Amino acid sequence: MEIALQVVLLIVGFVVLIKGADWLIDGAVSTASHFKVSKMLIGLTIVAFGTGAPELAVSISSLLNGTTDMLLGNVIGSNILNILLLIGIAALIRPIRVKKDTVSKELPLLLLISTILIVLFLDVFLMDADVNTISRADGIICLLCFTIFLFYIITMARKNRSAKKEVEKPKFKLKTSALLILIGLIGVVGGSELVVSSASSIASAIGVSDRIIALTIIAFGTSLPELITTIKAAKKGETELLVGNIIGSNIFNICIVLGLPVALFGTVTPESFEALDIAMLVGSAAILLLVARSGRKITRSEGLLMLTTFALYYGYIIFATLSTLPQ
Repeated sequence: MEIALQVVLLIVGFVVLIKGADWLIDGAVSTASHFKVSKMLIGLTIVAFGTGAPELAVSISSLLNGTTDMLLGNVIGSNILNILLLIGIAALIRPIRVKKDTVSKELPLLLLISTILIVLFLDVFLMDADVNTISRADGIICLLCFTIFLFYIITMARKNRSAKKEVEKPKFKLKTSALLILIGLIGVVGGSELVVSSASSIASAIGVSDRIIALTIIAFGTSLPELITTIKAAKKGETELLVGNIIGSNIFNICIVLGLPVALFGTVTPESFEALDIAMLVGSAAILLLVARSGRKITRSEGLLMLTTFALYYGYIIFATLSTLPQ
């Protein structure tokens, strides 16, 4: 009976999540038209920060409960998943055109911030320390990186408004657009939380270990808002919003989801991370930049390549985890 109830809650969570993503995208696109700013800017801010809320909630809870690997795994896993899985799926649905500014500015900024995180992480190699840590000072550096990102966003917004580019007529009135964004954010965050909690209960009821739950349900569950928003945006042809959401979400994950809790609560010492995890964090951002730079268009074949890379990496993680479980 308990499992049946959780299955019903799981389905309700998906329905709320999907409908919330619909309203979020419609409201965001209409808002962009009202303020005469690009859809990329809306994707980098409102949509990205809203869909990143579940990761932030999980990170704060993980740090308060002393599960530091959950905190780092949440950020690293979500960023890899956002690029390789979400962009890969979106490219299969519809080839993604990437604007010149995205290739020359936003994607290099994401790669730079990802690289900075790795440099902060490698204390053993760079500072001859006993263990790798993410200290409070490192968290503050992440927050400073976020201020640079915000400065770029503000500059881009001013440039868009001063250029007075012709934009499409807003679909909704401004108040209606804002209301749709608010309801959409509540839907994607609340729906994802319902999906994660119910799925975790189902997994626990059937005897799956906590480690498997963390690697699967939590990692995928906290990225459900980005996944649903990406699919919806791809189907609607809103590729600027789609790419902006992924870039903004990944920068938000590193700078805020990781940086803010660590800056507030202190040093994090990871216990079970491999070099492959760290390499994939930077590598996924580099892959996206290279693929976009190749022709400012991510084709279906390139999307399939990204999905294959994701499947190989995640398959290795699952196999390695299962091999350590008691027989």
